[in-house]
Amino acid sequence: MKTTFLPRLVAGKALVIGALLALAVPGVAYANTVSVTVKTPGATLGPASTFSEISTHADCSSGLVSGGGIDQAIGTGTSSNGNHVNGTEPSSDGSTEYTGTAGVVGTDNTHWLGIGGSGGAVNSSFSSTPYAVCFTSNLINHTQTVMNKAAGPTNSAAPLAVTATCPANTALLGGGARTTPADVGSLKPIASFPTFNNSAHDFGLKAAADGEANPDSWTAVGYNGGGGGATNTTYVYAICSGSGINVSGVTVKVHYSEVSGPTSATTGQTATVGCGTDGKLVSGGAAISGGSVTTTDFTGPGSGGDHLNGSFPSDNSGNPVSDGTTTAAYWTAYTHTGGASSANTYSDVWALCANDGV
Repeated sequence: MKTTFLPRLVAGKALVIGALLALAVPGVAYANTVSVTVKTPGATLGPASTFSEISTHADCSSGLVSGGGIDQAIGTGTSSNGNHVNGTEPSSDGSTEYTGTAGVVGTDNTHWLGIGGSGGAVNSSFSSTPYAVCFTSNLINHTQTVMNKAAGPTNSAAPLAVTATCPANTALLGGGARTTPADVGSLKPIASFPTFNNSAHDFGLKAAADGEANPDSWTAVGYNGGGGGATNTTYVYAICSGSGINVSGVTVKVHYSEVSGPTSATTGQTATVGCGTDGKLVSGGAAISGGSVTTTDFTGPGSGGDHLNGSFPSDNSGNPVSDGTTTAAYWTAYTHTGGASSANTYSDVWALCANDGV
């Protein structure tokens, strides 16, 4: 029907009917309008004792978590090596973890956990600050969390990668990582990143590269610098759009950056990347690695003591954003060595950016 020959009133009615049908007929895609607010309660002190951990949470007052992060204070001197990320993950209520049977473990989560662990040293400066990226979309109005897990790692400085893949016809929005137990002080997740369940990415062992679109999986890497532990477990979480939502018009673009270091003992490094013009920041990831993680299978960093101290939404200088920020457009990774030098070590960061108004 050529609307140019219809009276203006009739043409308007046709457009309204078409819009209503797009909303009413299952499977018909319509415009994706995205807004994001970052929520954080501030820092929780600890751990105050060696080989232990503290858990803290950020909560969405509106929207659903599309991702989240953690930033740690570590103090100075050699004791600063003791604080590390033990987990950054979604939660149903701000305290419960998804650690049971692998698969779809939760829906419409609104809480994010940040878990800080200690090794053989502590100081009074230790703390962890969690961040929840609270996502609202008129199209993606439901989410689901897919968890996968594997035993280990138990061997010294041997990374263990575990991947969770979103159900077919859904969109990956973010993800997280966790290792247990806390009393194995050298055990920690050293990477949490978007990827693809395909041969080009070795089914999750190679990370999504800068500019790639619509990853479908998330990988976590557990690392055990000192070895040992009989019940060690590495968990990974993929946050996906809910089932039955037509996401054919949605694009989630990956932005990625890698910088050299840290390489000297008891030093840190940051890496920051932003969304540019590719939509709203919905989540991000971080790693400390052996480098080239988007072109080769993931390899561990140069020393067993290397760890993450942060993966969080930030400004373009790498500073964490404040509570209630609605314009976060960058993600920062904060990495750290242990008490030994760490040659050929790199810091990696990812930002996931969802399009708006498709």
